Amino acid sequence: MKKANRPLSPLFGLALLMFSTPALADVKAGVDAWGRGDFQTAINEWRGPADQGDADAQFNLAQAYKLGRGVPQDLGEAEKWYKKAADQGHMQANDNYGLVLFQNNRRSEALPYLQASSARGEPRAQYVLGTGHFNGDFVEKDWIKAYALMTRSSAQGLPQATSNLAQMDRFIPVDDRRRAIELAGQMEQNEKRVRTAQIGGLSPAISGGTVQTAQLPPSRPALPAAVPEQSPITPGVTYAPAPTPAPAPAPAPAATVASAPAVRTPAASGDWRVQLGAFSDENKAKALWNKLENSVSELAALQPYLVRTGGITRLQVGPFATRAQADSMCGRVKASGNDCITKRP
Repeated sequence: MKKANRPLSPLFGLALLMFSTPALADVKAGVDAWGRGDFQTAINEWRGPADQGDADAQFNLAQAYKLGRGVPQDLGEAEKWYKKAADQGHMQANDNYGLVLFQNNRRSEALPYLQASSARGEPRAQYVLGTGHFNGDFVEKDWIKAYALMTRSSAQGLPQATSNLAQMDRFIPVDDRRRAIELAGQMEQNEKRVRTAQIGGLSPAISGGTVQTAQLPPSRPALPAAVPEQSPITPGVTYAPAPTPAPAPAPAPAATVASAPAVRTPAASGDWRVQLGAFSDENKAKALWNKLENSVSELAALQPYLVRTGGITRLQVGPFATRAQADSMCGRVKASGNDCITKRP
């Protein structure tokens, strides 16, 4: 007698996909292998289900390609698998894919993914959209919505959102800020409803509710392209703009990728950094950051900067209010086996 498929239980997602028990078991086996550090076995377990359309396996492959574990690091392949999973409603894949597209300046493609993530309460997407609505560069200019989105992002602990709120306070009238705070409260309630609806059960899980998605480190898009020293990095994702010597006199819309945003992280947040390395090839600087952010946990709360001087790209992290704080972080980095120095930009 043909055995019936095991019952499906809800997991993150938006599309109902039916798979046989062996396919699901392969995904779980891959997660277990990853947890043991057997990355190649994990990849082998996920490949088949991913090719057959399993969104969790697709997301796991994207993470592996992003990190370069079990496979050569390949951000193009990571993007491909993020998209496959995101288009099936996998929420984590949607978050990462939208941010990757935005960071690669494919803003019109990124927008629907960012909006979906923001509606669910994803703070990085809210930061990107809030900056966009303030500057009016890829979405309509709407300072009330911008302040509300930045408020929600800040409330969830994104430090550059908190910095940008302080900058917005200088330009947005107090009555509009009050309206924005009310809107932020409505957004929070809507986020809860959206999450409840989406988590309420449309993507499959292993019988018994075992989560199939591997507990890989949080995925971030690649570092933004290096820019001249003292020039701000285009805002978005999780990388803060570089500090400038003086605040902007007025909020000027950012018309192109290279133009400076009106909202910036203030220099007063700290003028010390830790320099992690200097390279003639900026891709090596990016590779070092991907390595260190996974091996030195304290770096996760800081902002990376790519600073180009002549033909050299310097990888720095910060900001720190005092040299003592920067020296302390440098000590942690050195303990991981990587040299560093402390300096002011």
